[in-house]
Amino acid sequence: MAKQKIMMGFCLLFAAICSSVSSDEWKATVVKRIDALVGSCVVVPCSFSHTGGNLPSSRLRGIWHEKNDKKSNIYQEDNTLIKDSFKGRTRLVGELGKNNCTLEITEVKDHDNGPFCFRAELVLTENNDPTKDKYSFVEDCVELYMLTEPPKPTVIKPKTATQGEAYTVTCSVIHTCPTHVPKLTWNMDSTKVIVHHKDIKHGNWETQSILTFIPEEKDDNSEITCTAEFNGVLKSPETFTLHVKRVENYNHIIIPSVVGIGTTVAFVLVCIFMTKKYKKRIEELQSRDGSMWNRLSRMSRR
Repeated sequence: MAKQKIMMGFCLLFAAICSSVSSDEWKATVVKRIDALVGSCVVVPCSFSHTGGNLPSSRLRGIWHEKNDKKSNIYQEDNTLIKDSFKGRTRLVGELGKNNCTLEITEVKDHDNGPFCFRAELVLTENNDPTKDKYSFVEDCVELYMLTEPPKPTVIKPKTATQGEAYTVTCSVIHTCPTHVPKLTWNMDSTKVIVHHKDIKHGNWETQSILTFIPEEKDDNSEITCTAEFNGVLKSPETFTLHVKRVENYNHIIIPSVVGIGTTVAFVLVCIFMTKKYKKRIEELQSRDGSMWNRLSRMSRR
């Protein structure tokens, strides 16, 4: 009786484990449409789930194929099973064990349109052969929209710069290849350049360069260019004209005025000093002359 209870409990536990495993389903989340720059690269975000539970990457096989032909592989672990036109140009950048099936395509051709679909297979550890658990997510495929010209950078700046004051310009570009981010460069030397990369979702990324410098009078009406260089050496520049507001220098007015006022004040002070000095001298002479006249008057009376 005790053995039967133990066996019953084991069966219930096994059933619960199997139920939790089988509760997963074959499902993929793929960006439906994404821009791809011809000659550059593109990364297609992809995630999936399967009925095998938590498995390491070694127990999973990921394949990307054309939607209309499951045997027309654009990516496969076995390079001999890949279409000749895609050999050496595709790789998985996601970890299958983490349910990440993200695909990278380099040296994009103008005929790489797709649609392309992901296929997952559970494999045996003994000989790496697939089991019967496999699924092609043909309901969730990606189409590539070909760009023959690289996108232009976007420049955000204040309308006017002020001479001697810090001036900041932001240059950014949207791209779809985070594994080979575009390089943003300026046509002027500055040590104050900050670069950011961020995911703006749906397979799009933004690279941003922030330039800060001190404009001088000689920079007025000069052209500043931000150039985006994409993987594959494709370049796209954006240029604007810098207008520098001059700071007026009033020294040519202030200094002569101060000198003139100082000279006038000094002259007035000298005049006042001299006037007081000679006034006192005159008073002394007058006093002396008066006493002399009085003495002569007294003598005449005698």
